Amino acid sequence: MLSYENKVILAPMVRIGTLPMRLLALRFGADIVYSEELIDWKFLRSKRRYNEILHTVDFVDQTDGTIVFRASEEEKEKVVLQLGTCSPDRALKVAKLVEKDVAAIDINMGCPKEFSIKGGMGVALMQNLDKACCILKTLVENLSIPVTCKIRILDTKEKTLEVVQKLAQTGIKAIAIHGRTRDERPQHAVHHDIIKYVSQNISIPVIANGGSKEIEKYADILKFKEMTGCKSVMIARAAEWNCSIFRKEGMLDMDQVIREYLKLAVQFDNSPSNTKYCVQNILRELQDTPRGRKFLDCQTLEQICEIWDLGDYCRNKQSEYQKLGIQGRWQVCPDELEPPNKKAKCGDINLNDVFQMKVCFIRANYNDLNLPKSQLHAWVGKNGYKVPTYETHQVEKLFRSILTLNGKKYTSTFWEKNKKFAEQGAALVALYHLGLITEEELIKLGSIIK
Repeated sequence: MLSYENKVILAPMVRIGTLPMRLLALRFGADIVYSEELIDWKFLRSKRRYNEILHTVDFVDQTDGTIVFRASEEEKEKVVLQLGTCSPDRALKVAKLVEKDVAAIDINMGCPKEFSIKGGMGVALMQNLDKACCILKTLVENLSIPVTCKIRILDTKEKTLEVVQKLAQTGIKAIAIHGRTRDERPQHAVHHDIIKYVSQNISIPVIANGGSKEIEKYADILKFKEMTGCKSVMIARAAEWNCSIFRKEGMLDMDQVIREYLKLAVQFDNSPSNTKYCVQNILRELQDTPRGRKFLDCQTLEQICEIWDLGDYCRNKQSEYQKLGIQGRWQVCPDELEPPNKKAKCGDINLNDVFQMKVCFIRANYNDLNLPKSQLHAWVGKNGYKVPTYETHQVEKLFRSILTLNGKKYTSTFWEKNKKFAEQGAALVALYHLGLITEEELIKLGSIIK
């Protein structure tokens, strides 16, 4: 059973708390790591799958094949899934799905973002304590793993303690308290006194959160813990900026942290967009440097890794995974999702006499004037052909387009996320078959994985 006594914890952070960053935090010294907040309804449309190549447990969205949550054996006893919910029933369904793959479940009751509040989640639950307590009590009574919640302080220490006492009565094992109100932001000072008052008057462990503004090294974590009188400390932005903040031996150079993070991102087939976002938050103001601007132009893991001399590592690992038959975003097809869509399948599309090629369209590689469709239409105009037509097929949240030009048809076998991208992908296939773009150029753009 996970203990919350005397722990240093990676806080739940949207788009930051994915598997590579969680593992990096653990390896640097974090005792517990939280996932990013995951919304209940999104989780409920996913299916659990063991990934034999990565040795991870994946929860795959059955509408588009994306990974909702990926967990590894290395973190199993230390990872807490944070859930965004306003429903006891949905919360329990999700918790039962992941109960054997995580160490604990946490309910987000502190997020002040409009999306959460409008959905009755996050800090909105602080205004509906009966529902909040019902969610926690339902989980506590039906799960074999610990249940916790994360809140923000109220206007006074007395009001905050009153709320915490009610939440504690549900049987939760600990509570994380962000030392700012729902209307305060990182630039506001954290209220150490309110956190300390609660921790001194409650029996369950209190995890102090919100001190990143004054945490620059490991010793500062201990100082924050002492100032708040809490059992444990949860670190958010300070860890986002440099995850080696968890090292008792001292922090590492930024580039070393990025390299270690990228190795894990490649090893666990993390999405390029999420990887880029995490590195951006490490670079911060250094994005506005020659190297930073070069990084911002990157769209693939290989391109990002090249900047930190990990290009060969990335290429070799991706090639290895391809040969092993990895099922990632590159392989997503409606027929591979379970249960198969009843309205349409890949096999329902007539592909007789269609030139097919697996090419993905990456928007950042182009400006508005040189998009694949624009290039193709310019070529058509010069050669006196009719403008090509596009027949786009949609299955759930996946799109594929068949382009017809001068009696010939072209399509990409890569299923895109929207109609516009699917048409651009088909145009890339046509450009290739017309000799207007080479395979080498497509590989360099990241549109083909070899």
